[in-house]
Amino acid sequence: MNKTFLAPAKINLCLHVVGKRPDGYHELAMLMQRVSLYDTVRIALVAEGGVRVVCKGVDLPPGGENIAARAARRMLELSGADCGVEIVIDKAIPVAAGLGGGSSDAAAVLMGLDEMLSTALGKERLMAEGGKLGADVPFFIFKEPAWATGIGDCLETVPSLAPFWYVLVNPGVAVSTAWVYQNLGLTSPGTVARMPGFLETTAGVVRLLHNDLEGVTIPRYPVIASLKERLLGLGAAGALMSGSGPTVFGVFEGVEAARAACEELATVPGWRSFLVRAL
Repeated sequence: MNKTFLAPAKINLCLHVVGKRPDGYHELAMLMQRVSLYDTVRIALVAEGGVRVVCKGVDLPPGGENIAARAARRMLELSGADCGVEIVIDKAIPVAAGLGGGSSDAAAVLMGLDEMLSTALGKERLMAEGGKLGADVPFFIFKEPAWATGIGDCLETVPSLAPFWYVLVNPGVAVSTAWVYQNLGLTSPGTVARMPGFLETTAGVVRLLHNDLEGVTIPRYPVIASLKERLLGLGAAGALMSGSGPTVFGVFEGVEAARAACEELATVPGWRSFLVRAL
């Protein structure tokens, strides 16, 4: 048996770091939105035991043990199935880009194998298992725009978020999320952030745009500031770095302006641009 699943990217419309926990993780408050840029995840159940992952264009550790492989191993344990799993991931989402591609791939594997192995764990259990793999994994199983707190794994639905067009621009450098958080200085407790309202309009969303991690990533990668300026100059109502970067997104009300900006930015050597819709 084999099936194909789509794993979408995400953006953070806001990201507040509100404190640091005793276990070393940071307390966050974020508004997260899935967008229509997808990795393709092909999963096959095979007679030979074990898990094998092929991710074209990405160097995996020895044995292919990435987060998607760990997700598959966990599902085999939970199902008790006497088979193996082969996974082929075609990457469209840039790696180490602040777009959650690896977490989305893992979520696709969890949900896909839940279906293929007939484990019927249910959404809440799958989210709990996803949280053991990575903080962003539950969000992709949640499948809705979400206000995320804790380490990003406590999720509340945001029902009123308007369906904008976005242009994503990646400058072709990889940023380590671990490095960003290790270099984030918290001299005092952050402001308590609450779920925002009035997100039905462009102005409401643009007022919300904020990312505490820009203060770490932009000094090291100043091209991120250039990306924001270019997007605003090409008609974006607002622009922000997503996650730990370096991808930047621009918010557009209309598809034509967004498409024109995307095409213009695609002409810059080394930059990749994507025209996407909110999911």
